[in-house]
Amino acid sequence: MLKKEDIAKLKTANKEELTAKLVDLKKELMNTRFQLTAGQLKDTATVKKIRRNIAQVETFLSAAANKETAVS
Repeated sequence: MLKKEDIAKLKTANKEELTAKLVDLKKELMNTRFQLTAGQLKDTATVKKIRRNIAQVETFLSAAANKETAVS
């Protein structure tokens, strides 16, 4: 899970930073899934944690998009 400090940074991040974080998390999820299928992953809860982090970033990204349309 993301820490409180990380969540505070995401709240103030712009669209490009959020998109970059989302891409990084999706790459991490893909690598973790490969490790899971290969039997190399010790902590299987990691997949769930990464998926939650992706959902949080997507939520902040949609909030940033809504804020952008409200200002225009």
